[in-house]
Amino acid sequence: MSRAAGRFARFVYGVGMALLDTKVTTVNGVVGGARGKRLRRGTISWRGIPFAAPPVAHRRFRAPQPAHDWPGVRDCTRIAKAAIQEKRFTAVAPGKFAPMSEDCLTLNVFSPEVASSRPRPVMVFIHGGAFILGTAATPLYDGAFLARAQDVVVVTVQYRFGPFGFLDLSQFATEDRPFDANVGLLDQIAALQWVKENIAAFGGDPDNVTVFGESAGGTSVLALLSAPAATGLFHQAIAQSPAPELIVEQSDATVYADEFVRILRDPQRRHTRMERDEEPVDPAEAQRLLTDPNPARLLDAGNKLMRFAMHASGGAIPFAPVVDGEVLPRSPLDAAAGGLTIPVPLVIGSNKDEANLFAKLWKVLPDAERTLMRVEDEEVRREIAAHYDNGDRDRIRLAGDSIFWAPMTAFADGHSRVAPTYVYRYDYRTKVLEATGFGATHATELFTVFGAYRAPLGAGLAVADWPGTRRVTENVQARWGNVARNGDPGLGWPVYTTADRKVLVIDDPDHVVADPDTLRRQAWYRVHAPAGS
Repeated sequence: MSRAAGRFARFVYGVGMALLDTKVTTVNGVVGGARGKRLRRGTISWRGIPFAAPPVAHRRFRAPQPAHDWPGVRDCTRIAKAAIQEKRFTAVAPGKFAPMSEDCLTLNVFSPEVASSRPRPVMVFIHGGAFILGTAATPLYDGAFLARAQDVVVVTVQYRFGPFGFLDLSQFATEDRPFDANVGLLDQIAALQWVKENIAAFGGDPDNVTVFGESAGGTSVLALLSAPAATGLFHQAIAQSPAPELIVEQSDATVYADEFVRILRDPQRRHTRMERDEEPVDPAEAQRLLTDPNPARLLDAGNKLMRFAMHASGGAIPFAPVVDGEVLPRSPLDAAAGGLTIPVPLVIGSNKDEANLFAKLWKVLPDAERTLMRVEDEEVRREIAAHYDNGDRDRIRLAGDSIFWAPMTAFADGHSRVAPTYVYRYDYRTKVLEATGFGATHATELFTVFGAYRAPLGAGLAVADWPGTRRVTENVQARWGNVARNGDPGLGWPVYTTADRKVLVIDDPDHVVADPDTLRRQAWYRVHAPAGS
């Protein structure tokens, strides 16, 4: 311990507050963490704790298994390995990348370093990345600032995605080589189970867990709300910019798995139709291909499957939670419409300019024309188009609304009938974000949730807006913290109901609006309305 840290420790003990030990005993062994320095002073972090056994060899494409025990003290002071993906997506600093491995099922724990007289609320974060990329080691997801600001324990989770996490290969299973569906979603459930069994040792309350996530992480939250196996593992939920329709139906999942195996067999394959008019792949051959010891070949096949899906399925992403009838009995939108989601308080929302990020940096959203072609009813298609007729800005917003805002609203409508639901629209953008044309785009709310405007990562975006970023960060963190403590964000944020549709517009300052964008919502409602309504 440095002299400065020692002086701080003596001060804490001098006023009667004990510090948490950096060594914590979990069910699998002792983990050693690190006290925060400089900006993170007053916190402890434990990084890279295994919550399941390495999903390698015979455990590839299988549900997560219990973590192995270890002797002595496990060093948990460094970032762990990211899941397999393109290297550029694992950047953790300029020119520095997280290592990758199939052995990636780990989580990170962040806590205030002062011991509490009562267990702290727990917030478990699931990162985004369209189910094809991302890592809990991304600096934006550093949980230290949120943990310290709200006196909570923050957990960030790494899970399998892409072909390693969201292919349903069950059609190739045999008795001696089974395959499981939705292993990425099962990873998240296993992490929540680990929290239930271990978080008390870190000062957290296993009976007060909030699961929260953004983008694909937000979609994961909706899937968890729709997954019976997740019942009882969390008590509140926050879904930031979920894409509720980023779900794969079983019929499509079967085609994607078949095409994936065929690409592994023939890397030069160029097929563009969902219809199957070829001889079935022998399960023994499929198993041989799927057990390739080089994960890079599976990643490459996954990239080719992405291109196949873009052509064959009108721009669909083939990797996402699968409606398999067991882990996920029905899609989140169907579960919400039927009143079948897990009845816990929910905060859910989207950003005003969701699609700007994708229009400028990552063209994965369908354009306006392809978006409208997905609407089967011609009359409804014309009605929706009529509300987006003001040039490029509206065409970009149409794509974002179709993926995020419109189906998110439909999910909120359904869940609000079974549990308290709070809806937001994130409008805040700094002068830099406004000047560069990003606005309040996808993922920008994360800078306030995690307090990153005060870290090197976000400081450049906060130039000329220090007071505003401070106010909005304190506001958002206080509301998220209130949800974690008691399931209610408070501070004048009303419950959302289909009778009044009150939405909190997060800005500087924020305000409540009843049914913003009424006409657009009504037009989209005809697409997402429950059957028979």
